[in-house]
Amino acid sequence: MANHYPNNKLKIFSLNSNEPLAKEVAEEIGIPLGECSVTRFSDGEVQINIEESIRGCDVYVIQSTSNPVNEHLMELLIMIDALKRASARTVNVVKPYYGYARQDRKARSREPITAKLVANILETAGATRVIAIDLHAPQIQGFFDIPIDHLVAEPILTEYFKGKGFSKDELVIVSPDHGGVTRARKMADRMKAPIAIIDKRRPRPNVSEVMNIVGQVEGRTAILIDDIIDTAGTITIAANALIESGAKEVYACCTHPVLSGPAIERIDNSKIKELVVTNTIELSGEKSSPKIKQLSIAKLLADAIIRVFEKKSVSTLFD
Repeated sequence: MANHYPNNKLKIFSLNSNEPLAKEVAEEIGIPLGECSVTRFSDGEVQINIEESIRGCDVYVIQSTSNPVNEHLMELLIMIDALKRASARTVNVVKPYYGYARQDRKARSREPITAKLVANILETAGATRVIAIDLHAPQIQGFFDIPIDHLVAEPILTEYFKGKGFSKDELVIVSPDHGGVTRARKMADRMKAPIAIIDKRRPRPNVSEVMNIVGQVEGRTAILIDDIIDTAGTITIAANALIESGAKEVYACCTHPVLSGPAIERIDNSKIKELVVTNTIELSGEKSSPKIKQLSIAKLLADAIIRVFEKKSVSTLFD
């Protein structure tokens, strides 16, 4: 364990979604993970027991609402309630991956806005603050009436690619759609490389159709950047389109490796040389591939937790 953190009023708990990440964060800070058990009644209801006193403490609960999203969300809500009733001073929700964020507006009539609904229920349960990484849409911050710290993983991904020693003249940073241009621009600025955009039309959800590439990719090493890779349809079609347009090789990166359904098979069979992801979502055995490299966000989360706890500015972590 790192040097021991001097204040015992800081507590970190993990639920079932990503315990390895929570352990890493606790180790970075220098405190043990809080004692709690998450079990199920015989009918499947969640039962939570906090096995140490947290009265007057600032508690941080690390839980990604990844698959199975409803189970993980329910665990989180019940934990918040338990902490509040056990007289925690503050209940801080650390959600490396915010599930239900993709429905952040009404794209068609009679659609729900689940990102707002989840924000409402977290507040109602009793959360006092939220720390999240790379929300699918930054305006989700405005769905909360409590403080929210929105961290970004792009610097971690960028540092990794900088370590590969590409010359800036051979690189191009590519956004797989119009919505991700800001993200690609940030990485491009750090790598001092140009950007390209894949202009695509999506006929229905999880089905993508590439149209054309805006920008120069011929003879260059392309790095595709996205926030979420789910079924990997968009990213693999984009990679193949880049190679067809004369790109030398294609790397891809994202913050949240949802990787559902045919994702792994698609990545393995694609033109992507390496897919670099973070550990906001724990990758189970069947989601491993020799092409996938996972980087840790534990230090970023640990720094954010300490800064919030010590009432210091978190904005320096965005640089």
